[in-house]
Amino acid sequence: MGTRRKSRELALQALYQEELAGQAGHLDFEEFCIHFQVSKKAIPYARKLLEGVQEKRDEINQLISRFAENWRLERMSVIDRNILRLAVYELHYQDDVPTSVAINEAVEIAKRYSTDDSGPFINGILDGMAREEMAGTGKSAETS
Repeated sequence: MGTRRKSRELALQALYQEELAGQAGHLDFEEFCIHFQVSKKAIPYARKLLEGVQEKRDEINQLISRFAENWRLERMSVIDRNILRLAVYELHYQDDVPTSVAINEAVEIAKRYSTDDSGPFINGILDGMAREEMAGTGKSAETS
């Protein structure tokens, strides 16, 4: 498993813990990493993802809501919602991550951490989002 995959999984776990703790529990990422066996190489990109999702949460949530037809964000599982947040952050704010990689990574992480239905669900939302974005920019899925 590559370092970036480990980073994505670490960021997912941190977002999951933060969301379950609610408003009362502010996540201290450094302390979180100390309590779990974490690859030191995975921490910088995980921190970047985590901070990016936290900073852009409202915009990311709006995008997910727009493409998740018949699904309110609150009704999604905590895992699926946070996998989507990470993937949307990478799709829209990380220029060094190709669209196909961001989508594939999200689907693979969903297969590992969520239900059998999560991979296709997440893929459908992200694919729709990517297709619309590519139609507007003329980019292909492999080069964006």
